[in-house]
Amino acid sequence: MRIWRRPARTVRLRFTVLYGAMFLLSAVGLLVITNLVGLGGTRVSRSAPPGTPPVEPTTLAAATERIAWLQTQLSDTHAAQSRQFLIGSALALAVMAVVSLVLGRLIAGRVLRPLRMITAATRRISADNLHERLAAQGPADEVKDLADTIDDLLERLENSFAAQRRFVANASHELRTPLATMRASLDVALAKPEPVPAQTAALADRLRTELDQVDRLLEGFLMLARAQHGALTDRTTLSLHQLATAALHARTADIATNNLTVRSPAAADTPGTVHDSAWTQGNRTLITRMIDNVIDNAITHNHEGGSILLATTTDGATARLVVETGGRVLDQRQVDRLAQPFQRLGADRTHSGDGSGLGLSIVAAVAAAHGGTLDLRARPEGGLRVVISLPAAAVPAEVAA
Repeated sequence: MRIWRRPARTVRLRFTVLYGAMFLLSAVGLLVITNLVGLGGTRVSRSAPPGTPPVEPTTLAAATERIAWLQTQLSDTHAAQSRQFLIGSALALAVMAVVSLVLGRLIAGRVLRPLRMITAATRRISADNLHERLAAQGPADEVKDLADTIDDLLERLENSFAAQRRFVANASHELRTPLATMRASLDVALAKPEPVPAQTAALADRLRTELDQVDRLLEGFLMLARAQHGALTDRTTLSLHQLATAALHARTADIATNNLTVRSPAAADTPGTVHDSAWTQGNRTLITRMIDNVIDNAITHNHEGGSILLATTTDGATARLVVETGGRVLDQRQVDRLAQPFQRLGADRTHSGDGSGLGLSIVAAVAAAHGGTLDLRARPEGGLRVVISLPAAAVPAEVAA
């Protein structure tokens, strides 16, 4: 014995019922209007036509003439009634077409409202809040299945991001242990009382330099992974001007070694309020590293006797850090790739080989994690213009006081 099961309430079934009922109502309304028009035409046709002779026919010829006249009047009446019926039907069809479109739009909007809600909720979810779910409510139909499928996809993405973050962090930390051991072994070997051959000492210095480079590369991996996939905790209000000034002061020796000049633009050169504090909110460690990378890039990738332009501005709801450097004329197509990991413009642009190719990619990742952007432009006169835009924050109360 087969058990009867109630059909599932699918979106297709609901569309069928709703639109079927809509067109049925439209057809009923059209028939009612056309019948009313037809009844009006029938009543007109039953009335005596104007100009009817009042006298009765008395002869056969007069009767024949009377019949022919009546037939002509009847044909004219039928033609007028047909035209009236056709015009009424056309008007009724036009009215019902408009009504059907309006009703169809309203009903379709109501039916598709859950899909719009799912689309809006999906757009709000990004890499920073993959833990959120749609959690759609309603009958078990296609819309509910779609929302559940998206939730499953978000869960898999969250697990994948978490696994990637754990892998990068664990691999970097695990690799630091043998690096420290290797560096300590070199120091112990060089510290022995026996004379160390010059070739061995040179090789040890070369190995120590390479180990330092690998250590910086691992630190860059950790910072990049944290900026791209880590949760931004410990948000505080920061001044881009203060952090950039501190970064410049910490690198005074490098600036003097390369004979660089640090300057600030005039108010006409940079939109906004030049030299303001440019307050923003974010993680102090990440934003400090972001600014340090920009300043290091400006010092390292510059020509001898060049200049560094530094400005912080606030324009509406955006706080900006602008850093311009001198140098040769660059290709904008190559500059656009600098925000990607391990992208360089060539060894001739660097004074040393200690660049890991992660500096500007970390800057882009930190800016994106804070809801900002990184804009890199090749200057027509040579060099690079770096603009970091972050959401502006209100001046802290203690600073304003």
